[in-house]
Amino acid sequence: MSAPKTEPTGAAPVEKIRQALNLYRVLAWTTGVWLIALCYEMYVKYIMHVDNPPNWIGVVHGWVYFAYLLATASLAVKVRWPIGKTIGVLLAGTIPLVGIVVEHFQTQEIKERFAV
Repeated sequence: MSAPKTEPTGAAPVEKIRQALNLYRVLAWTTGVWLIALCYEMYVKYIMHVDNPPNWIGVVHGWVYFAYLLATASLAVKVRWPIGKTIGVLLAGTIPLVGIVVEHFQTQEIKERFAV
């Protein structure tokens, strides 16, 4: 097992990173699930032409995505991600399943980098 890599200057304590990472992971998965539900709602509404589809799914997804943005930004500050990477991870939550895949790889990278 290799020794943990050095933290970038100004990185948060490991326990704060662990908490931020856990919140990010939960919200990445939650956002992904609600985005799939939103895609289903749009399919039912615009392709199947079903009358009165459940319009509340988009509202729930919007609020969950907003929480995801906040959690991701918090994690990015704590681990000192560059702005380009931060924006990429933030936008990953807008494409079905991509946010979940990105979460997996970012979690691996952070766990290795900070020995979380």
